[in-house]
Amino acid sequence: MSLLIATIAAYLIGSVSFAVIVSAAMGLADPRSYGSKNPGATNVLRSGNKKAAILTLLGDAFKGWLAVWLVARFGPRFGLDDAAVALAAIAVFLGHLYPVFFKFKGGKGVATAAGVLLAIHPVLGLGTALTWLIIAFFFRYSSFAALVAAVFAPLFDIFMFGPNPIAWAVFAMGALLIWRHRANIAKLIAGTESRIGAKKDKDAAQAGAKSGSSATHARKH
Repeated sequence: MSLLIATIAAYLIGSVSFAVIVSAAMGLADPRSYGSKNPGATNVLRSGNKKAAILTLLGDAFKGWLAVWLVARFGPRFGLDDAAVALAAIAVFLGHLYPVFFKFKGGKGVATAAGVLLAIHPVLGLGTALTWLIIAFFFRYSSFAALVAAVFAPLFDIFMFGPNPIAWAVFAMGALLIWRHRANIAKLIAGTESRIGAKKDKDAAQAGAKSGSSATHARKH
């Protein structure tokens, strides 16, 4: 029963979409309505609001960290072991991808996966994040950096801790992350993928500004 409760709780935590919540709180357009229509930090950045993008990134990473940390920290007293931590990791990740609170239409999971890895072990999380940063810095493609990090993350885990249930969970998250980026893979091959910081979709920024202006006007009246 404890395992089931922990897994469901992790999924519900993952189902909180910070991209949608932060955008609404800051009077921006719904990130599911412009750009890639992906409720994630990269797409929120297309609104032109860097603060909203950073808050989304931190929120999505935090929920991944929190769900796994809670099970790892308090699970043993309820008889939960590494297998439970592994299930919590997959559950919170699936919650982000398919959130019950938002009609099962979620993000691609990069930030949430980073939070999960940090909770599993700080070195694992930081190593994977550094891999993402290096690839993103040199190639300027967020999606490509995410794909490379998804491949290396389970390898890092196995190298550090050997084969274990959590490593399989990291592998599963990596596979799901790659699957969620299949459209980006096609764009990368075709050479049409947008680079980090490129304001390709001007309508997104205009929509965000218009929405913010409308919200401000409403408050004044």
